[in-house]
Amino acid sequence: MSGDFESLIEPIENASRPGTLAGLTLAVLQVTPGEPWFLKFLLGIGAIMFLFSALFMFFYTIYPMMKRLWTFTAITFLLGLIGSIISSMLLLLLI
Repeated sequence: MSGDFESLIEPIENASRPGTLAGLTLAVLQVTPGEPWFLKFLLGIGAIMFLFSALFMFFYTIYPMMKRLWTFTAITFLLGLIGSIISSMLLLLLI
């Protein structure tokens, strides 16, 4: 019984990690209202990439034979991470 429950929860747990990063990115977007448009755009793109990564991770956990989902997960996660790092550096430079 416990194994069945864990197998049902595993996709949600895996998808929650990039989803949390998307939520944090959106929180930063809300906290910085007077910043330039390119910084808001970069934060928005980073959040969208983290959300796509969470979606791909969820479906990869359900369908592990589809290796393309793992590739898409890695690419979108890295793009979101790069967007977050660049926007953090820009925020530090603009302060």
